[in-house]
Amino acid sequence: MHRSHRLRKNEEFQKVFQKGKSAANKQFVIYTLENQGQATFRIGISASKKIGNAVTRNKVKRLLKEAIAAIEDRIKPHLDIIVIVRPGVEEMPLASIQGSLMHALKRAKAIKAVEIHNEKRG
Repeated sequence: MHRSHRLRKNEEFQKVFQKGKSAANKQFVIYTLENQGQATFRIGISASKKIGNAVTRNKVKRLLKEAIAAIEDRIKPHLDIIVIVRPGVEEMPLASIQGSLMHALKRAKAIKAVEIHNEKRG
């Protein structure tokens, strides 16, 4: 995940929390806020101490960044997104994290619509 795709400042997080919409599944809570002033999406990750110690939290964040990088072409531009990690994610493998994250992002309507091509077969 490129540096330009990250939310960093507390003010940016607070703006998304206060004005954004939320969606959740068992592993993640997703907050989204449309921001037309930017060309790409930005994501912030929050993992509380309920997840574990600093080493565990950072490992979960690294895995989440890797999962996001794998699907970043499917995430809508012009969005600020916050991903809050719920307990239990620290024990999941990367493939499960990626699937659960994709599910949560779909619930939050942060995934682009899939284009279906009707091609004639010859």
